[in-house]
Amino acid sequence: MKAVVLTAVGSPEVLQLQDIPKPEIKHDTELLVHIKAAGINPVDAKQRGRGTWYPSHLPQILGLDAAGIVEETGTGVKGFKKDDRVFFAHGGMGKAPGNYAEYTVVDERFCALMPASLSFAEAATAPSSLIAAWECMFDKGELQEGQSILIHAGAGGVGHLAVQLARVKGARVCTTVLNEGQKEVAQKLGAEKIIISNREDFVKETLDWTNGKGVDVALDLVGGETFFKTFSCVKFYGSVIALLRPDPKYASWMEARLRNLKICYELMLAPMYYDLIDVQTHQTDILKQCAKLLETGKIEVLIYRTFPLEKASEAHKLIEEGRTIGKIVLEI
Repeated sequence: MKAVVLTAVGSPEVLQLQDIPKPEIKHDTELLVHIKAAGINPVDAKQRGRGTWYPSHLPQILGLDAAGIVEETGTGVKGFKKDDRVFFAHGGMGKAPGNYAEYTVVDERFCALMPASLSFAEAATAPSSLIAAWECMFDKGELQEGQSILIHAGAGGVGHLAVQLARVKGARVCTTVLNEGQKEVAQKLGAEKIIISNREDFVKETLDWTNGKGVDVALDLVGGETFFKTFSCVKFYGSVIALLRPDPKYASWMEARLRNLKICYELMLAPMYYDLIDVQTHQTDILKQCAKLLETGKIEVLIYRTFPLEKASEAHKLIEEGRTIGKIVLEI
């Protein structure tokens, strides 16, 4: 089969299209999936540039998100059958092969049926971002109807889905963006207050929007200094959830302490890395709930650009620019 293989740690050019053996089912609960599209995520580019979570396992196939058709099922599979359309977030960390390939094998516990209304490209972009946004806002932030949330980078890959999920919950959404084009997108997705962060002081604007109280929950998808500045625009005893590792050179925790904030980190990949099967199945349940929202049109996936499999290196260059609206996908 054709696959894009990470041959070494380095620039996007280390991603090479190769012919490799087609994978086979080894356990009775596994599915052989003919992949039709694979999502591109920032974590893919980071692993390519810095090394996978299992650095000795090279060469390797990257790619966490995928959508495709079940070609074969293990003897113990109960929830799927041949020709089912599925999507999932699994593999691509250096332990199990990822999804920049024509085929993969995945356990049925980590798969969900694809919404019939979505194309393969749309479905492939969604799983990890939906799971991360859900875990951040609802599992950790405990966001409720009528509450307010600040979402940084609300037009990005995770952010545009987080804005929509928060609105479905009945929360009021404030978000930061980089330019007028992203602002227009955020407005269409339902954000109530939109701040162009490189022109406006998001702390002042958020406090003005909440009449000085601060938001109930803040979701930081940017990192760096933004994470620490966010403390000042969250209400006392509120919550801040960080998707990225805070940069220690900006570290200033006093405001968080004074406000009695709950600070949480989100790494949706951790259950896969540590083989936390119960948590992985919970993530699949999240994906199934989101599939219903996608099917009914309550949320939508925005695709910024598609690439053929052999252009994976170009897709990596684009995602590293950090200015995309929505998601990038490989069509296979």
